[in-house]
Amino acid sequence: MRFLTVAMAAATAAFAVAAPSGIQKRGSKLRWFGINESGAEFGSGNYPGTYNHDYTWYNLSTIDTFIAKGMNMFRINFSMERIVQNSLYNSSDPYYMGNLTQTVNYITQRGGFAMITPHNYGRYYNDIITDVAGFQAFWKTLATPFKYNGQVIFDTNNEYNTMPQDLVVQLNQAAINGIRSAGANSQYITPEGNSWTGAWSWTSSGNAATMGALVDPQNMLIYQFHQYLDSDGSGTSTACVSATALADRLVDATTWLKKTGNRGILGEFAGGDNADCISALQGGLDYMGNNDDVWTGALWWAAGPWWGNYIYTMEPTTGIAYTDILPKLLPHD
Repeated sequence: MRFLTVAMAAATAAFAVAAPSGIQKRGSKLRWFGINESGAEFGSGNYPGTYNHDYTWYNLSTIDTFIAKGMNMFRINFSMERIVQNSLYNSSDPYYMGNLTQTVNYITQRGGFAMITPHNYGRYYNDIITDVAGFQAFWKTLATPFKYNGQVIFDTNNEYNTMPQDLVVQLNQAAINGIRSAGANSQYITPEGNSWTGAWSWTSSGNAATMGALVDPQNMLIYQFHQYLDSDGSGTSTACVSATALADRLVDATTWLKKTGNRGILGEFAGGDNADCISALQGGLDYMGNNDDVWTGALWWAAGPWWGNYIYTMEPTTGIAYTDILPKLLPHD
């Protein structure tokens, strides 16, 4: 999700493991189906900021609610500037790291998967990260507490954008190297591409020509894509361009995954509460399920206690996507 939408919302403010519940869902051949938890990255520019004023953490009871609905993955968004403050080479902040660890442990102890996601767009204190060695050091620090938890997944960074393509590749490789050097060798890693890691623009952005060069000694990379269904793909409108928009916009990424022998996950997707979007969302999940040789899962954007009346909020129990959209995505035809 591009930062504009996050800012507005704040202002309103074991690979084969199945879902913890037995509920079938559309695209049920996918290994993972889940949700983004967002709020710990709010308050951009106010660092480290004040808990429950600039940012918040997550209501753990909602994890149980989502698991009961059949979800088995949670993408936990947070801020680099709060977890490792002032310098990429510093140690982690014990309080902010403590909140992250508590959330991760709560999820994984219940059989779910926790994706750890620095929600930073390839920036640190608003500047594009160019210190590749520093980014590797940051990731070694971040991965170390989770190195024995095989139900953790590492997301290198949320939505690199408007950056040199070779730098995006270098940062992804540095993250991989940092994670593995921490001794975290049993976890999947999800690299993200440039141009907000869009599935529909994977080729035109230059990602298709460059991102396949990444190397993981554990061979556990799952490329992460994001896709929204409004006219510019920004995820800032309830309108969807067609009733087949999600499947249509996944074709480019699917073709690349099959050609290169890689696997992918849809780390963010959403649409509005209307007939075209519901059809597009259902069709897109079915398309992914029919291509489960390369697609591993899909994660809705977003939930979190501060999303208020945001157009895609799935926060239980009153979020519009929770009440009106999720029930239409869960049944399997």
